[in-house]
Amino acid sequence: MPKFIKFIGNRNINSLSDAENYIKAKFLPQFEKSGFGNYLIVLKEGNQKIGGVGIFEREGLDIVDIGFSVLERFEGKGYMFEAAQKIKSIGMDDFGLKKISAITTKDNFSSQKLIEKLGLKFQKNVTLPNETEELMYYETE
Repeated sequence: MPKFIKFIGNRNINSLSDAENYIKAKFLPQFEKSGFGNYLIVLKEGNQKIGGVGIFEREGLDIVDIGFSVLERFEGKGYMFEAAQKIKSIGMDDFGLKKISAITTKDNFSSQKLIEKLGLKFQKNVTLPNETEELMYYETE
């Protein structure tokens, strides 16, 4: 099973049309309401699309959370930390967010490490509405 499905989950996106509908239903309304959301990460060299990073208003969390995903072949190169650090500073400096949270699965050690490197501290385990898996919840101090 690809890591993306394992750690992010299957959102029943199986076609380009499904992806377009998901973006219209999930991402665009938040951009319109809050001014921020999910962003594509593109490498300067070669203009390659490698992943996404964003700040999300997620059901079940009181504080917006930072999320990120990267294609496996680009893992471990520092791209996600650079992108997540930038989006965190934009959220706090440009949008005036006082706190940012993050969630990850208990077995996603690279994500846990990145979240901690961003300065977020583990607070508790949480389960989001309509989900069964308990997640690790982090927050800025």
